[in-house]
Amino acid sequence: MTVSVFQDPPVVWPSGLSALGAILIVVGATIVSPLVALPFYSNELAYAGVYLIPGISALFSGMTMILIGKHSRKIMWVMPIGERDATLVLVAGWVIAFLVGAAPIAASTDLDFARSVFESVSGWTTTGLSVVDVEKAPRLLLLYRSTIQLVGGAGLAIAMLSVFGSSSGMGIARAEGRTYQLAPQVAHSASLVVRLYAGYVIGGSILLTLSGMSVYDAINHSFAAVSTGGFSTRYLSIGYWDSPLIEAATIVLMILGNLNFITAFVLVRGKFRAFWRNGEVRLLAVAIGIASALIFGLAVRGMYGSLSKEIRIAVFETVTAITTTGFSTVGYTDWKPVGVHVLIILMTLGGGVCSTAGGIKQLRVVILLKSALREVRRLCLPRSAILVDRIFIGEDETFLGDRKIAEAGAFVFVYIAALSLGAAILVAGGHEFLPSLFEFASALGTVGLSVGVTSVSAPDSAIWAMSAGMFLGRLEFFAVFASVVYAGNRIAKAAGRKSRRP
Repeated sequence: MTVSVFQDPPVVWPSGLSALGAILIVVGATIVSPLVALPFYSNELAYAGVYLIPGISALFSGMTMILIGKHSRKIMWVMPIGERDATLVLVAGWVIAFLVGAAPIAASTDLDFARSVFESVSGWTTTGLSVVDVEKAPRLLLLYRSTIQLVGGAGLAIAMLSVFGSSSGMGIARAEGRTYQLAPQVAHSASLVVRLYAGYVIGGSILLTLSGMSVYDAINHSFAAVSTGGFSTRYLSIGYWDSPLIEAATIVLMILGNLNFITAFVLVRGKFRAFWRNGEVRLLAVAIGIASALIFGLAVRGMYGSLSKEIRIAVFETVTAITTTGFSTVGYTDWKPVGVHVLIILMTLGGGVCSTAGGIKQLRVVILLKSALREVRRLCLPRSAILVDRIFIGEDETFLGDRKIAEAGAFVFVYIAALSLGAAILVAGGHEFLPSLFEFASALGTVGLSVGVTSVSAPDSAIWAMSAGMFLGRLEFFAVFASVVYAGNRIAKAAGRKSRRP
């Protein structure tokens, strides 16, 4: 492109518009995709329109944005979007996905706007808290919920980049928390993530079918397990089958979904030593062992009739909480409080960084643990001693610097503050403290376990607070905060320029 020295400064909005359009195409394709199952459920043909109308609208809007962006590049000097603009685009894309994605839910049920949006947010953010009666819901709706969890688990940025690519891919990926990549090129990395993810889903569907589920149930639960989403086709979730084989298969899928994609890629290539060197893997193994023992010994021992079933329950509920999946085999209302507290800690700790899981993330916990141990060691050594800690991400070794510690500490502070505020809102709505803390920890950690606070009859304040918690937890706070501040600054500057014009 020939650029005149008198040309206006470069603009970024065409690139941002194209990126947002690509995200909308992903959203639209996701919404209409459950219709591929319509031949098997022809009695639900009347529901076809509830997916076609919002889905095609999103597809058409996305294609229009891309065409406008491409046309603008031909007549003006366009720059790729930076990370701040990418964050704004991505947050806008997620909000649109929540709102458009609520349309099929509202049209297929008797839920009002707030609860339809809540269900949509829970799906896209892979949380799994639900106000839908799954025993009465149409089969297409249950498949739709699982599908938006599958796409939401990979991330709208990853799904978009794997299909369209982008010259501003790094900004888009970082805005969604994908700091680490499988390959130097972001689009190639996204493609590898999608292929790995697809392998999980296909293998999981086969494994669950062989374990005793119907094909329909297996596909839904595979989607929800590898995305650490937790939506189920049964009111009793995995407990409906009461099957050791199905529970074992689900545990495998939940752990795979929990793993950092980079660490999982190392495992798939058979580099077991490098895999075990990752601090997240070691923390996960230790946490599952300790928490399972605590839940078994202090919460469920003597409650379920047989030793083998109590061990199964302790292990399964530990894994579903720490991987932030949200499947369950039992309810928790009869548990001793110590068991509920252990689950809250696990849900808050969360899964692997750059995975489908939520929570604080295990890498941040590893960083803060190493930092704390370093301070203890510092007190025992001469002042001149130089202490260096390392962490492993996949096969790569990196030194633990002050900036990483500060970032982890800041995130944990904001996370705990948000958890406290959200629990307080639920308490103000009439619930007791422990159930409120549990439920909001589940929402903020995008887990999906519930002690009954989430329901159709829950007050609107609780519904909207948990919807906000799921959104903030999925995009990890700072992307949302940064986009709000950045958009405010842009609007203020535009308003200032307009006021200065004669």
